[in-house]
Amino acid sequence: MSKLLIVGTVAFDAIETPFGKTDKILGGAATYIGLSASQFNVKSAIVSVVGEDFPQEHMDLLTSKEIDIQGIEVVKGGKTFFWRGKYHNDLNTRDTLDTQLNVLADFKPVVPKDFKDSEIVMLGNLHPLVQLSVLEQVNNPKLVVLDTMNFWMDNALEDLKKVIAKVDVITINDEEARQLTEEHSLVRAARKIEKMGPKYVVIKKGEHGALLFHKDQIFFAPALPLEEVFDPTGAGDTFAGGFTGYLAQSEDISFENMKNAVIYGSSLASFCVEKFGTERMENLKHSDLESRLQEFQSLTQFDIELTPTKTL
Repeated sequence: MSKLLIVGTVAFDAIETPFGKTDKILGGAATYIGLSASQFNVKSAIVSVVGEDFPQEHMDLLTSKEIDIQGIEVVKGGKTFFWRGKYHNDLNTRDTLDTQLNVLADFKPVVPKDFKDSEIVMLGNLHPLVQLSVLEQVNNPKLVVLDTMNFWMDNALEDLKKVIAKVDVITINDEEARQLTEEHSLVRAARKIEKMGPKYVVIKKGEHGALLFHKDQIFFAPALPLEEVFDPTGAGDTFAGGFTGYLAQSEDISFENMKNAVIYGSSLASFCVEKFGTERMENLKHSDLESRLQEFQSLTQFDIELTPTKTL
């Protein structure tokens, strides 16, 4: 069974959308990635840090999904990373109302001995220097996937470029791709990013799907139209968990198989947005995923009858 190493935040979120608001609930990039990847037959572990205020019930949730938590450091007397945000009516834009780094400010990741030989490493959104320190602790993984955001482009660009040069796949959204490359065209942006190091570039477009680039090959996967979207928090991380979880299970990191991974990631992300926080992912059954994959298939597959063009 392949091993998937997940590095990222395990945190508290407080979320407000046009459909309601929450107090402190479970969040964090690594949490969403881990819950998503748990849908696959892989051995996964999370490397992160929390404070003494982090409830045991949240730890129990992760272990119930067969996620190894020995790499989650608990700082005595410390407080867990906290983020509060408010989404606008379009759910595509949001305002950060409060960010408390707390124990994350001094986080020094330690990769568990059992997972230093992980085949796939998923570097969730963190400071690039933290991501680099993880890469120094693992032994020649088959695939390293990086997720990042515009905050690091604004505040740690040179460090970010060092990480980008060492990974195989980068997943970012369209706005971030344009900022990183100063290119409006996403095709040109992807080509520029490939020159920075990654062999594969995944550009997420939210409700408009995702693009996968590799050399001169492009694959597009639409997002599944949903009747209701309550909370987009963690959707990108859930995508990343589905993407890497599927690749780890299939043990095939070819471009053709990455197309399948994109579909699995998109399918899982479509569940994440249906409830606040991690609620939907906590209770997701594999039969639910299979049904949604069939919806994707019917949405994207069709036969087209080509007719001769009229000649003048």
